[in-house]
Amino acid sequence: MRSREYRILGYEKVKELLSEEAASPVTKAEIKRMEPFVSLHIIRRKLAETDEAVAVIMRKGSLPLGSFDDITGSVSLAEKGGILTMRQLLNVRKHLVTARKASAFLRSDLPELEIIGGLAGMLASGLTLESRVADCIISENEMADGASAELKQIRRSIGLQNDAVRDKLNRILNSAANKTLLQDSIVTMRQGRYVIPVKQEHKSRFPGIVHDRSATGATLFIEPQDIVNANNELRELELAEAREVERILAELSAEVAEAGRDIVNNQKLLVKLDMIFARGRLSVLQKAVPAAIGGEFLRVKNGRHPLIPADKVVPINLSLGKGCNALVVTGPNTGGKTVTLKTVGLFVLMSQSGLHVPADEGTEIPVFTDVYADIGDEQSIEQSLSTFSSHMNNIVEILRRSGERSLALLDELGAGTDPSEGAALAVAILENLRERGVKTLATTHYNELKKYALATDGVENASMEFDAETLSPTYRLRTGMPGRSNAFEISRRLGLQDSIIGRAAGMMDAGELRFESVICSIEADKKAAEEERDEAILLKLKMKRQKEELDRELDDLERKKEKILNKAKADAKELLRDAKEFAEVIKLELQELPSLDQEKERNRRYEYSRRSLREMDELFQESEKLPRNPESPDALELRAGARVRVAGIDQTGIVIAPPDEKNEVQVRLGRMKISVHMTRVMKTRENDETKSESRASAYASLQRGKVLSVTPVIDVRGENLNGAVADVDKYLDDAFIAGLSQITIIHGKGGGVLREGLHSMLRAHGHVKRFRKGMCPEGGDGVTVCEIG
Repeated sequence: MRSREYRILGYEKVKELLSEEAASPVTKAEIKRMEPFVSLHIIRRKLAETDEAVAVIMRKGSLPLGSFDDITGSVSLAEKGGILTMRQLLNVRKHLVTARKASAFLRSDLPELEIIGGLAGMLASGLTLESRVADCIISENEMADGASAELKQIRRSIGLQNDAVRDKLNRILNSAANKTLLQDSIVTMRQGRYVIPVKQEHKSRFPGIVHDRSATGATLFIEPQDIVNANNELRELELAEAREVERILAELSAEVAEAGRDIVNNQKLLVKLDMIFARGRLSVLQKAVPAAIGGEFLRVKNGRHPLIPADKVVPINLSLGKGCNALVVTGPNTGGKTVTLKTVGLFVLMSQSGLHVPADEGTEIPVFTDVYADIGDEQSIEQSLSTFSSHMNNIVEILRRSGERSLALLDELGAGTDPSEGAALAVAILENLRERGVKTLATTHYNELKKYALATDGVENASMEFDAETLSPTYRLRTGMPGRSNAFEISRRLGLQDSIIGRAAGMMDAGELRFESVICSIEADKKAAEEERDEAILLKLKMKRQKEELDRELDDLERKKEKILNKAKADAKELLRDAKEFAEVIKLELQELPSLDQEKERNRRYEYSRRSLREMDELFQESEKLPRNPESPDALELRAGARVRVAGIDQTGIVIAPPDEKNEVQVRLGRMKISVHMTRVMKTRENDETKSESRASAYASLQRGKVLSVTPVIDVRGENLNGAVADVDKYLDDAFIAGLSQITIIHGKGGGVLREGLHSMLRAHGHVKRFRKGMCPEGGDGVTVCEIG
């Protein structure tokens, strides 16, 4: 690549921009000072345009512009009074159609777009002119009959006249007297007039005007005298048609001239929109992102060369600015050094042209007023330029022009001459650029430049990674350390004899060998450190996942604890309600005892009540009993960290303190700490119980409790209907679990509302087989007896 200066925004452009707003004259020095700020504003606006285009493309596809011609010349001709051709008018119409469709596309089904929406809003409508051209012109060479009433009448007359002329000619051709005079019985045209072919020897016998003859001269094309006048009339009609067509074209051209300013403005807007959406399509294709513009850092994060296929490109990471204005890139040949320079240069130019860059979020690009590149070999026999002299010509120009806001990309700096002199020149050039604040990327193989970067503030080494095992480059850029050229390894891989490589190594300076050895050692150490860092990152992620799992387990324990406490409260409420119900039943039975006539029945009822009281007492005592420990653990086994199960709440926890003088053990259950007697804890073994056994045990415990607590009688007298229905419904569930086959509901006689409501509920209840009114000894209409199952 020849050395080039890429002017992002030159002096004349800035002056033009500022002169539109500044009332007072602007000096060149002031403009140069303001140039970066104006550039930044323009670049950010272009990036915003690309952002909006990407948003539109991702939502409903790209703007359907197609192709359109430059019509500024046609509009200019029309404005000067010229007459446009039908082709030019069709191009104008195509332009108007494109503008209308673009405006409609950008005004529907899209979010508010500040820039693109503004451009679409400025597109002028030319529907009237568009329709007028479409009605008048069919193709580039044909105008519609309906373009005007006069043209329609003229073409109708031309058709009639053509028919009349042909009829006369056909009569002449079909005449028997003329058969021998004619070369052929056909009608043709010469010079826009109808003629017939006549034999040369009979021309005197056929009066008329000769318009042409055949190549052999044997045939003359004669316009018969009888149709001369008819042909003249036809010719006059054709001239009238041409004049009318020209008049219509002039009329349409005048309309184009009248709308000329809007049409030209539309074209400028369409070109701008086409450019914006081209940038947007490229961004989507390359999965690119907008770089942060205007900072002091040049930072590329996983940057991919835009011209290398995505499945082959290796991303690079580098940064320049604030303490490091120069980067010296070293490494093997074909290792990717030059591609790195080109990637950085392209990223800068792309960003400052409003393009997104194929990189990751976090990429930053400063505003450069100049980008200089000296890449490749420009030796020329014609110009008497060697490799070194061609490079030096470019570098001299770069040193003369570059400044603080410049970027210099120098490939193989100092190459093509004596290595010692070339290295010294390279160091001096880099030092000059560094002192003047020019951000510089340079590639080299010279150890002197590596040492210079190590010893100089503001200059940093970088290297292209080389895989010593496969003897091939990986194309990954590693900043912070110099690289080796690996010439011996690459030569060995390409087949050079080991003896030659060994002799070459023996010729190298001892100091250079030690330096290469140090670099090799640093590379190995850095690779090991990176592997350890990667392992540490993986370990950190693993620990983070484990912490999240533990947090989830703690949350589960908290939820289980809350569930257990709520269940305990519900059970306590149920026991209390059952006790109240039982007390009411016993009270009623005791009240009925004096009214019984037979002593035997009174004794039976009395014994039944006593037995019920005893069973209820046993039930309450049973609810307070704690499960006995099947294996009484030894105090020595209850050491800190041991897993135990706490009886009574059926939870597994961890011992955090051994038994004290009161034989109480501190156990952690989730985030809760409790102290329990050692007799209430038991050792746990993994998988000692299955979930099905736990559920069966829980159900059996529930059934035993219900058997002991549920009586065969429920009394709902005095309750309203809703409360009585709810109590009886729950009572039926308890009785079913307890295994009762028959129960009695005491509801009283009253007005019968409570009885009827309960009977309606019993008819639909799943546990009730049948029910009936009580018999007289049972309580008559005041009770209902139910069979359940």
